[in-house]
Amino acid sequence: MPGERRALLIATGSYDSSALRALRSPEQDVTALAAVLRDPGIGDFDADVLIDEPSHRLTRALERFFHARGSDDTLLLHLSCHGIKDDDGLLHFAATDTDKDLPASTAVSAAFLRARMERCRARTIIVLLDCCYSGAFMPRAKGDSVLHLRDELAGHGRVVLTATNRTEYAWEGEHVMEQAPQLSYFTEALVEGLRSGAADLGGDGLITMNELYEYVYDSVRRRGAGQTPRMWADLQYQVVIARTPAAVESPVPVSPARRARVRSGRDSLVRLDVTLQETVFGALKDIQVEMAVRCQECQGKGARPGTPEVLCDACDGRGGESAEKLCSHCEGCGTIFPDPCPRCRGAGRNSGRRTLTMKVPAGVFNGARIRLRGEGEIGPGGGPPGDLYVEITELPHERWGRRGDADLHLYEVVHFNVLKKGGTIEVETLDGPRTLRISHGTKPGTVLRLPGLGAARLGGGRGDALVTVRGTTSERT
Repeated sequence: MPGERRALLIATGSYDSSALRALRSPEQDVTALAAVLRDPGIGDFDADVLIDEPSHRLTRALERFFHARGSDDTLLLHLSCHGIKDDDGLLHFAATDTDKDLPASTAVSAAFLRARMERCRARTIIVLLDCCYSGAFMPRAKGDSVLHLRDELAGHGRVVLTATNRTEYAWEGEHVMEQAPQLSYFTEALVEGLRSGAADLGGDGLITMNELYEYVYDSVRRRGAGQTPRMWADLQYQVVIARTPAAVESPVPVSPARRARVRSGRDSLVRLDVTLQETVFGALKDIQVEMAVRCQECQGKGARPGTPEVLCDACDGRGGESAEKLCSHCEGCGTIFPDPCPRCRGAGRNSGRRTLTMKVPAGVFNGARIRLRGEGEIGPGGGPPGDLYVEITELPHERWGRRGDADLHLYEVVHFNVLKKGGTIEVETLDGPRTLRISHGTKPGTVLRLPGLGAARLGGGRGDALVTVRGTTSERT
């Protein structure tokens, strides 16, 4: 691997603006990824980390990172933060001081980052984007396949891996109910694939970006994360991001380890529609889920009740010739059911429908995920269940809309005489009708506030109800 190997990892989880919700995973993301990249036996990168910095420091750091590089250098940039779009649909990366209404001057634009890449002399540049809307990083990219964008990226070894396509959000793992910070699904897959060497799909001791992408894509989709990693590349050679960690030598076992018949179930994901009122005040909701459930006939055992499980004659109970070549008769388990359960055919589980009643906590928000431990699908052989993740979809309200984290907003039409002379109007809030006083000389477009009548916060308390007045001459208001 000739030339320097430099990495810059940027995490922004805290924001000055209440319109940008705090994120718990970014700091964990860059800390874990930096440790793997710095490992001389894996990434061997010289990695710098920036956490919760304002936009002017980030733009300066990015320009310095791409400046005066040699052609043989390998550069890696990782961003974990909010991704926001402006009114023209252009992507920006949020910093601690970002104002969502002024992204051009308070955030890092994707256009700025692309320009720095285009001017950089390094042939190999890797960009990892773990943020909402990250699939919009490449202009005119559809985000539905691996695209070769030679016209968009200078050089011959440019790779961009994104956590989502153009419209999805990048969900944080166990987002709502678990208080301990943890990695996002996307970065967790990156770290695990590099650290364990599992992303070395070719088994040659090197992990290429194509292999890493395949590994991350499968990992994220298998978790049911509701997001689709994408890759854009302009390659004339294989870009190697890391070596495979050296395997620890161990004595060759007398016989290969048998495959466990009983295994844990996978996590499951369902989406739940809730109204704005339900997110503010909380609610009890019924959820119907279809998943693997324990077979009631054999209670997960796999055998017909009263019949035994015996050693497999084909492999003498060893499970196969080696760990790679399992016995086809027992599928590597070493045992068989002479008389399998007629209902589940020995699987210990069936497809079934369950109805769960869950409490939607006051303060939950659109896109949040609630983890229900042990409510996922039953594992093979009747193994312990995985977890069930409930993703909240907040239905639009006919009048009120969210503004920022917990404020609600609506437009109220008021007669010009009331605006001029002053008076009162009645506003229908989520808590019922409230009287709002209009001062004399109030101008159209003025925002009036009803304290404590906005959306709830998970940590307690509520935002405000904001009413923007619009003038009219009609007597019907």
